[in-house]
Amino acid sequence: MLYRIAEPNDWQHARQTGFFASADLAAEGFIHASEAHQVLETARRYYAGRVDLVLLEWDEAALATAGVRVAREWVENRQQHFAHVFGPVPLAAVRRSWPFGADAVGDFAMPAGISAPA
Repeated sequence: MLYRIAEPNDWQHARQTGFFASADLAAEGFIHASEAHQVLETARRYYAGRVDLVLLEWDEAALATAGVRVAREWVENRQQHFAHVFGPVPLAAVRRSWPFGADAVGDFAMPAGISAPA
């Protein structure tokens, strides 16, 4: 599974249109996604203090079936490979979604049922 920390407006738009897309797809040609073990660090780095986000779980096999290419590419400043999704994500590939945000002290936690090292 792949994970995307999403802006509420992007998720709302996806539910209306049937496809998730975000500003990074238009600007960079792909949607940034994470493996479970990368989500919390991504949240800390790029979404500090946010309480209004949505965490989406995407089925990589469903993306492939829909013809959406996923490539793991090296991200130098993180020293890791990250999944880049080259196209809008059909809602059929979204397995689960959760409200996602920092708690009162600014920490993020993975939803129950997803294990990821801190």
